[in-house]
Amino acid sequence: MNTKDKFKDFVRQNPVLLKHVKDGNMTWQKFYEIYDIYGEDENAWKEYLTVAAPAAAATSFDFMGFIKSLDLDSIQNGVNSVQRVLGLLQDISSNKKENTETRRPRPLYKHFED
Repeated sequence: MNTKDKFKDFVRQNPVLLKHVKDGNMTWQKFYEIYDIYGEDENAWKEYLTVAAPAAAATSFDFMGFIKSLDLDSIQNGVNSVQRVLGLLQDISSNKKENTETRRPRPLYKHFED
């Protein structure tokens, strides 16, 4: 297993590092360089793993809270808007088909109302 794979496993074991990257405090490149130099040494990672550990627990996904916070009226309004747009597009496309089917080209020998 090469160093990059070991680093990926280390990040999977310590998802707190993701918060530092999302916040813009660190980059994956800098984390990889620290890992490449020090490995999994606790002293090298103490700053990143212990400080953000409580914040990582707070970032866990609360599904029921998410469902409760949904505004069903705004979702319904959005769905209605999409349905109106689709209906409009369907009307436009059906009008095009009707117009092309009923239109007959004028004979070449005829001029204006002759």
